Amino acid sequence: MTELQRDAFIDGAWVAGPRTFAVCDPFDGAPIAEVVAADEAMVDAAVAAAARAFPAWRAQPAPTRGRLLGQLAARMLADEQRLAALCVRENGKPTREAAAEVRYAASFLSWFAGEAERIYGETVPSSHPGQRIMVAREPVGPCALVTPWNFPYAMLTRKLGPALAAGCTVVAKPAEQTPLCALALAELAREVGVPAGVFNVVPTDEPARIGGRLLGAPAIKKISFTGSTAVGKRILRDAAGDLKRVSLELGGNAPFVVLADADLAAAVDGAMVAKFRNTGQSCVAANRFIVEAPVEQELTARLVERIAALKVGRGSEPGIDLGPLINDAAVAKVRRLIDDALRRGARLVHGAPPSGEGRLVAPVVLADITPEMEIWREEIFGPVVAIRAAATEAEALAQANDTEYGLVAYVYTRSEARWTRFAEGLEVGMVGVNEGLVSTAQAPFGGVKQSGIGREGSRHGLDDYTSLKYVAARISG
Repeated sequence: MTELQRDAFIDGAWVAGPRTFAVCDPFDGAPIAEVVAADEAMVDAAVAAAARAFPAWRAQPAPTRGRLLGQLAARMLADEQRLAALCVRENGKPTREAAAEVRYAASFLSWFAGEAERIYGETVPSSHPGQRIMVAREPVGPCALVTPWNFPYAMLTRKLGPALAAGCTVVAKPAEQTPLCALALAELAREVGVPAGVFNVVPTDEPARIGGRLLGAPAIKKISFTGSTAVGKRILRDAAGDLKRVSLELGGNAPFVVLADADLAAAVDGAMVAKFRNTGQSCVAANRFIVEAPVEQELTARLVERIAALKVGRGSEPGIDLGPLINDAAVAKVRRLIDDALRRGARLVHGAPPSGEGRLVAPVVLADITPEMEIWREEIFGPVVAIRAAATEAEALAQANDTEYGLVAYVYTRSEARWTRFAEGLEVGMVGVNEGLVSTAQAPFGGVKQSGIGREGSRHGLDDYTSLKYVAARISG
C-alpha cells in the first residue's frame, strides 16, 4: 500500500515545512494526519518549479502528454479502493460515493488524454495573393489550480487533465479540509512518470494568504478556482493586476422543476440523485424544488417516502446513504436556513432541524417556500428539500430564473415542446431534462450569471488553458 503522504509536493519531491495542521475526520473530528502547511517560500519554490518545467513539458509531443494522463487515470482506477477509503476519511461521504468519485475523477484524465492529440489549429484564407495565415493553439503557461473539499479528486482532475494535456504546468492548492486526496494523486503522478515540476501541490490551512501568494506570482499565467462566488469575485479583481487568465466555477442555486405532466416516479428518482449526492454538498445539488400545483402533493408524498428510508451515519459503515456535513459551520448554516424558513411560514413536512450535536444531519423536507426566505436565495449545501408550488409552466420558469446564480437546472416533463421551451428559457449553463445527474467528462461544465466564467470538461475545457497565435506568412519566390 502506498504510504499516506503528508508533505508538500514540489519539483517531484516531498518537502517538509516548519509547521503542520491537522486534517480531521468530519464525522467526529478525530485527527487523521498532520499535514505540512506550506509557507510563502514553499509556494514560491513550487511556482519556480512549474516555470522551469514548462518549456520542456510544452515541447513534449501531444501524444506523450496524453499517454501519461492515460496512465495516471489507469493508476487511479487500479487504486480505487484505497483512494476511496482516503476520501471517506477526510471528506465523510459514503464509501459507495467515494468510489464513484474516483472513477469520475479518472474519467477526466482519460478524456483529456485523448483530447491532447486533438488541439487543432487552422488555416485562414488570406486577402492577399502570396500570403498564408495559420493559427495555432499554445499553452498559456504555469497555472494555479484552487480546489474545494466536496469532490477532492474530481475537482482537481477536471482542471489537471486539460492543463497537462494543453502543455501547461500546475501548482495545486487543495482545500484545507481535504489535502490528502490531492497529495495521493501527486504520488500516483510521480509513480507513472509525470516529470518533476509539472504537477506541484501546496497544502495549507491559510487559504487566503497562500492563495494570494499564488495569485500574485508573475510566473502564474492562469488561475482556475472552484468555490464560493464571494471568493471568486476577489480572485477576479486581484487577477486584473497582471491580467491573468481566470476560470471560475462558483456557487449554484439549482431549480428542480417538476411540471404537471411529468413521470413522477422518474422525477423522484432524479431528485434523490440531484439532491442527496454527497449529502447535498454539491454545487449542482437541487436547491429549490418548483412543482406545478396539480402534482405538488403527490410528488411531495413520494419524495418523503423515499427520503424516510435514507440511512445517515459514518461514511465507512455499510449501507450508509448520507455522511456527515463537512464541519460545524456547515451544520450551523443548514440550521439557520431551516429556522428562517419556518419562522417565515414554511411548513415542516418531514424531519427536524439539526439539534446542534454532531455533524450528522437527517434529511428535512419543507413546503410553502417563498422568495422572502433565505433558503430560496442561498445555496443550502445540506440534505434539505425546499418545495414551492407554481400555478403554470410560465410561473415555474420565472421562479426557476429568480436567482443571481445560473449553474444548472433540472426539469421533468413528458412533453418535448415543454422541455424545449424550458431548456431555451432557463438562465443556466447546464440543463438536465428528465435527468438528475448532468456531470460527465465529455460535456462542458459551467454556469452563467454569478455562477462563474469558463467551462470544464469536453473539448471546450482546453480553451482556458490555450492561447491563439496567428502567423501571417508572405510566400516569396
